[in-house]
Amino acid sequence: MSQKILYLLTALLFWGCNEPAADQQQETGPETTEVEVGVERLSAELDRLVAPDAQLEVLGEGYKWSEGPLWLPSLDLLIFSDVPENKIYYWKEGEGVQLYLQPSGYTGDESPTREGSNGLLLDPEGRLVLCQHGDRRVARMEAPLDEPAADFSTIVDRYEGKRFNSPNDLVYDSRGNLYFTDPPYGLPQQAEDPERELDHHGVYRLGADGQLTLLTDELSRPNGIALSPDEKTLYVANSDPERAIWMAYDLSAEGQISNGRVLFDATERVPDEPGLPDGLKVDKEGYLFATGPGGVFVFKPDGTHLGTIRTGRATANCAFSADQTALYMTADDRLMRIGLVVR
Repeated sequence: MSQKILYLLTALLFWGCNEPAADQQQETGPETTEVEVGVERLSAELDRLVAPDAQLEVLGEGYKWSEGPLWLPSLDLLIFSDVPENKIYYWKEGEGVQLYLQPSGYTGDESPTREGSNGLLLDPEGRLVLCQHGDRRVARMEAPLDEPAADFSTIVDRYEGKRFNSPNDLVYDSRGNLYFTDPPYGLPQQAEDPERELDHHGVYRLGADGQLTLLTDELSRPNGIALSPDEKTLYVANSDPERAIWMAYDLSAEGQISNGRVLFDATERVPDEPGLPDGLKVDKEGYLFATGPGGVFVFKPDGTHLGTIRTGRATANCAFSADQTALYMTADDRLMRIGLVVR
C-alpha cells in the first residue's frame, strides 16, 4: 500500500455495524458490513503513541449506542453512557461491565423518544457532570461517585431564556470554565422539531463566574470538544456528513475564540467508512485522538494525520486511562480498548 503500513491486528474481520438509533444516524454515518480492523500507520511517529504490536480488545458489547467514556481515578474504573437506553455502565478490570446509573439523562415520564446522558466529565471538585440529552441540560450528579444515584442539579439548561437542543460533549479548563456543544441529536426529531427553541447549534462557554457565552453558531453539527494542554487552542468536531471536519480555534485568556480553521477534513471518507467526527481527547503532549470515519484518527496539533485506529464500528468517543497508557473507545454497540506507549 503506497506509503502506508497497515497493521491488521485481525487480517479482515466481518464485523457488521448494528444500525444506530434513529436519531443518531446522521451522527454516525453509513452502515457497513465488511471492514478492516487494526492500526493504519501513515507515519512512523505514530509508533511513539501506539506500539506496533498493540492489540484491540473488546471489553463489552450489546449496547444500543455507547458514548461518553470517562475514567474515574478514585474508583479505578471507566464509566460510559448507553444513550438510547438512558443508562450509564461501568467497566472495571476483573469485574467486566455492570450497570452504574439509571436514569442517566432523562428523568421525566417513560418515553421511547427521550434519551439519556451523552458526554461525561468530572468537575474541578471531582463530581460527575453529564450532558443530558432527554432533559436538555448540563447537570451535576449530587450523589458520590461510589454511591451513584439519579440525584441531579442543573448547571445550565438555557441560552437567553431558550432551552438547549441537547448538550453533547464538554470539557473544563484549569480555571473551572466549562466549554460544551449543543447539536440536535437528543431531540425526538432532528428536522423542524416543534420542541426546538434555538435556531442554531452552538458552542458555548460557561464561565466559572456563571456567565454563559455563545462562542460560535457557525457549525452545523458541533459535537466533540477538547482543549490543548496549554489551553490556547479549542478543538471542535463537526459531525455533519456534508462537512465532516475538525475545527481549531485560538482561545484567549478571557475565553474568546478567534482564527477558526479546519484542522482536518474527512468529508470524502464518509461514504466509505462508518462514523463521523465525534468525540475527541488530547493527550499530555498535545496529540489528538479523534473519533471519525473508520475509527479513531490520531493527529499532531497542526492537523497532520499520523494514522487511524480502525475499530470496525462507527466510533462515538474515546478516553484515556489515568496514566494515559490505554485508550478506551465507545464504538457503536461496543466498548473497546487499545494499549498506548508509556511516555
